[in-house]
Amino acid sequence: MKNIAVIGAGTMGNGIAHTFAQSGFKVALIDISEASIEKGIATIVKNLDRMIAKEKISEAEKSKTLANITTHTNIAEGVKTIDLVIEAATENVDLKLKIFKELDSTCPEKTILATNTSSISITQIAAVTSRPEKVVGMHFMNPVPIMKLVEIIRGYNTSDDVTNTIMALSKTLGKIPVEVNDYPGFVANRILMPMLNESIETLYNGVASVEAIDTVMKLGMAHPMGPLQLADFIGLDVCLSILNVMYDGFKNPKYAPCPLLVNMVRAGKLGIKSGEGFYDYSESRKAEKIAQQFLK
Repeated sequence: MKNIAVIGAGTMGNGIAHTFAQSGFKVALIDISEASIEKGIATIVKNLDRMIAKEKISEAEKSKTLANITTHTNIAEGVKTIDLVIEAATENVDLKLKIFKELDSTCPEKTILATNTSSISITQIAAVTSRPEKVVGMHFMNPVPIMKLVEIIRGYNTSDDVTNTIMALSKTLGKIPVEVNDYPGFVANRILMPMLNESIETLYNGVASVEAIDTVMKLGMAHPMGPLQLADFIGLDVCLSILNVMYDGFKNPKYAPCPLLVNMVRAGKLGIKSGEGFYDYSESRKAEKIAQQFLK
């Protein structure tokens, strides 16, 4: 298994492509937007340059990594000889189902189809394909080149062979895979999102300020980043989407998103990506500076 395709050149997609390419895999980075691909490659270059500055890799390793990546704006062209596809598109169930239908019809029969979804049912995604036993979740953490954890999610029909293959593959990337079963939010977000949501409720109820809430969790609970800052880093729209998936899946009010979160997303205040969330990132370099605090 040496030929990998990644669908989506956004934050998660370019991070996954970077990680596989740096580990010696041939990677097809696919996105319908040429501008998104250019931005994704620029991000990979910037992250590689940062690793060179920290003396973690050499210029030769950077060149080899970039040479392992080809780009495509057409799925059919990008997946002709692929062993594994990892979908990392927007966290939208209709979009993912559409992509998997196309992947199923265009990928070789041997190809394993994986999704980087953070909450959507693997079983539901697999059901639109003719190969549900070859559909699996690979939930990487952001930033992908840095974070060690990968949640490997088994759908109802995912085979043992596919699960074991993806577990072993993750280890070759230097990651630590953890096998989990297919329930809304899996493990990471089932635990994380209610905490972030409760932090937003705490702010909404006037218990404390943004800075106070984050300081309590950083100093009192030894979290590297406060929950409201982390929500900004993830994207408030992504947090809302995950909470809605869990609320719909469990029908439990504890997963209902806080009204403040709903209104902020409606107002376009999505965190770092929009320049404003619980913190103000309007200064040109402020967002990157705050994000880098987490990467050190």
